[in-house]
Order: sequence, then structure tokens, then C-alpha cells
Amino acid sequence: MASNKDSFGRTLFIVVGLCLICAIFVSTAAVLLRPTQAENKLLDKQKYILEAAGLIDTKAGKVTKAQILDTYGKHIEAKLVDLKTGAWVEGVGVDADTYDQRKASRDVKTSFVPENDIASVKRVADKAVVYLVRDGQGKLTSVILPIHGYGLWSTMYAFLAMDADLNTVQSLVYYEHGETPGLGGEVQNAQWKAKWHGKKLFDEQGKLAISVTKNPTVASTEYGVDALSGATLTSNGVQHSLTFWLGKEGFASFIEKARNGGLN
Repeated sequence: MASNKDSFGRTLFIVVGLCLICAIFVSTAAVLLRPTQAENKLLDKQKYILEAAGLIDTKAGKVTKAQILDTYGKHIEAKLVDLKTGAWVEGVGVDADTYDQRKASRDVKTSFVPENDIASVKRVADKAVVYLVRDGQGKLTSVILPIHGYGLWSTMYAFLAMDADLNTVQSLVYYEHGETPGLGGEVQNAQWKAKWHGKKLFDEQGKLAISVTKNPTVASTEYGVDALSGATLTSNGVQHSLTFWLGKEGFASFIEKARNGGLN
């Protein structure tokens, strides 16, 4: 009697075999592509840092990999800072350019839970990256801080670029978020981003004064920026991010030390 080639056991064997082969292909591809993915992720971050520094214009057309690497290498210096002391972190064998601050914030050994988590960051890495921007003669032209905080739907990540006085805003560039397109997503709108240029973060007494507001009178001052229309919670998220990261559990110690010659 001929064997039943369409038996359940034979079908199950073929299905399992195909699944195993596919799993091997997918796993192999993931491993082989991991270095390329990491490289592209770093390149994308460097592009936004250069945009925040005003060194490239992503709206003018496609920026090549060579342009990003060349401009970044000439003008940007990434350094690690201890958030609690505000001092540079030296000799730890960690490359500031590839340091994964998000990963460090998820590790209880390298992070802390903030007491006043107004930005809903949950945990904060002990060490953060600061980007120093220099011109062709080596003069410091700006300092860029990575900040983030929760909006309406998502955690929003941005680079805050300041003049060397660490008070005057050059730009606020959001590069990753999940806010509503046309509403909270307008944090990436060029017209809204332009409103930040020249604004002051701290008043003459050194108190944080920047305000994302619906009050046109306040928004017209050097300490005010118009809130996004129809996106109150996203606008609040921007304000809370600035309040937290420029506060004592963020970069406040670094800013104070830098103003006293700590960048020299």
C-alpha cells in the first residue's frame, strides 16, 4: 500500500522546516545589517546636530554622507558631562559620539530617578553628552544640549543649541517624536523653529524665564515663544522639557560651571 504523502505529520514537518529556514535567514540578515544600522543611526543624529548648529540646511536639498562626516569632524566636539557635578567626564574609555544615553538611562547602575520629573523622563543617565561647536579658527560658537520630554502621545527628542553665553537660543531642533501631524507635529515646522532664534533662556538673575505661551504679549518678549496652535499638551511638553533639562537635575550644574570658565 502506498504511503500517504499528504499526512498531517509530513505537512507539519514541511511547515516547521520552512519556518526554521526563514528564521535562520532573518537572524543572519539582522546580525549582518546591525553595523550598518548603527552607522546610519549615528549619521542621522549627526545630521540633526549640524542642523541645530546652523552648519547645514536640510531643506536646501539632500545632504550627502560625506558632507555630514566632513562638517561634523571639522566643527563638532562631543564630550561627556557628569550631570550631578557639571564636570567633564575624562578617562572612562567611553566615546562620547557613540555613547548611548538612552540605554544608560535604563540601567539602574548608570542612572537615577529624578525627584521632580516634570518632563516624564522616568530615569536620567548619570552622564550626558554635550556638543561643542567651533568655527574654522577653533573659536567656540555654540553649545548643544540633548533634551527630551513627553508631549501628548510620545517622548519628544530635541537638540537645544545656544550661543557660547549658554543663554541665547540659536535653535531648537526636534528630530524624533510621535505627535499628531499638523498639530503637535509642528514642532518640526520651519516657521515655528525660527521663532526660537535669539530668545533668552534665563533672566538677569539667572532664573529660568523662557516660556512657551499662548499669551501674545509674553511671546513677543525675548523670553517668550508662541505655543503651537491646537497642540496645548505638546507645547506643555516642550516647556516641561526645557524646565527639567535646564534645571538642577539636568544641565544646571554644567551651565553654572561652564559660565565660570569650565569650557576653557
